[in-house]
Amino acid sequence: MAYSSEVDAASPFSTTLLGTPVVVWRTADGTAQAMHDLCIHRGTALSLGWIKDDCLVCPYHAWQYDTDGTCVHIPQRTEGTPIPSKARVDAYHCVERFGLIWVALTEPVYPLPDIPEFETDDWKLVMTGPFDWNADASRQVENFTDFGHFPWVHPGLLGDPERPLVPETTVTTEGNVLHYSVVRPEAPNSDDFPVFANEEVVTPERRSRYELHLPYTIVLRLGWGGEKGMVYFYVGQPISENRCRGYCIIGRNYDFDQSDSVLQDFEQTIFDQDKRIVESQRPEQVPFDLADELHLKFDTVAVNYRRAMHAEELDYYHYLDVPAE
Repeated sequence: MAYSSEVDAASPFSTTLLGTPVVVWRTADGTAQAMHDLCIHRGTALSLGWIKDDCLVCPYHAWQYDTDGTCVHIPQRTEGTPIPSKARVDAYHCVERFGLIWVALTEPVYPLPDIPEFETDDWKLVMTGPFDWNADASRQVENFTDFGHFPWVHPGLLGDPERPLVPETTVTTEGNVLHYSVVRPEAPNSDDFPVFANEEVVTPERRSRYELHLPYTIVLRLGWGGEKGMVYFYVGQPISENRCRGYCIIGRNYDFDQSDSVLQDFEQTIFDQDKRIVESQRPEQVPFDLADELHLKFDTVAVNYRRAMHAEELDYYHYLDVPAE
């Protein structure tokens, strides 16, 4: 996957999904396309090539592949010689939504989340990151759900060491989505990052409603008791077994005049603080067997996430055969 802004009409974009090299590109009408980033002729990366007549052109011998992955032109082919039927590459499912280009290597397992706030001009969207970590996507997404680390990893920004207790929460599961909410005091806005619509009190309360869409997607709605709110949309891309890329799109219905860089710098700071910790975790992938690590009461969300992933067998190796968007 990729941010829409990363893929222009002039050149292909290279990425990796579940260890598979993928090239993303656009046809003349702007429609996003995705296929295996490997020319069938000599194994060259098609992402190094160019786009011509709504085809992707290999940089080595200029073979042209259409949107179905079929080779439609071989410059070296003599007249009257047919193009071999084997001259094709795998084309992948590709859809563009929420400012992201989504790719699935086979038929998508789950639908994309519904985020009505992102479909209206009443909310401004800010793209942050992306965040590349040397960790499994499961570790990155589980860190996003963990409240207990806020006072220690993000003091003054998301938590306070003087208030380490994690409020109780109940997790309910509907299909592939885990729902849970939490109300907790948070640190006031900092001078460097005045990004939240905090009430003017010493310890403002944040009301957070989460949707965790298996395996690596989160919709988080934040509120402070008034009309102002934020929507965090986090998506983890499993690049390979021990590498991931996180995308975080933030919508809010206030402070439209504030520069996007304030939120972008804030999230870069938060993700960098987390990165140092998460990249140290072993094993790199979350162990979905609950017996493999110790869990306490405040780990309720993590326990439910692991149970759900274990039940669906949604680990990295499973996704090599049945990937989702």
